[in-house]
Amino acid sequence: MNPSNSLSETATKHFKDGYNCSQSVLLTMAEYWKCKDELIPKIATTFGGGMARCGSACGALTGGLMAIGIKYGTNEPSSEKAAHAYELAETFYRRFEKQNGSTICRELLGLDLSDPEQRKKAREENLFNKKCPAFVKSAIEILTALSPDKT
Repeated sequence: MNPSNSLSETATKHFKDGYNCSQSVLLTMAEYWKCKDELIPKIATTFGGGMARCGSACGALTGGLMAIGIKYGTNEPSSEKAAHAYELAETFYRRFEKQNGSTICRELLGLDLSDPEQRKKAREENLFNKKCPAFVKSAIEILTALSPDKT
């Protein structure tokens, strides 16, 4: 089994265990890259449902962007040192958008989670389990293609 498939299964399992889409992607990539920190996946908690359940940027996308930052980001105020992270982040974003047709949660789900009635409808229609695992899987596949190594 190629690493992308195994990691996709891990991320999907995290999602089914109750982590949100953002946490699932971030946690899986952090585990794969051996990036240990007590803030993972805690920091991604409010990014699910399109950032604070407002239907904006997809949580799988934001989790992937956070993972890139953890792996390739910098703790220094240096645009030169951040350049590679930005390049990877832009490529990840564009590929995610192309593969899924959007980066916006409300467009991907077809419902606006910022509206309590539509959020309830999403739960009733089981959209989170029907659609979100595919976005989590997509993010993992793109990330592993961009950075296939564990280091």
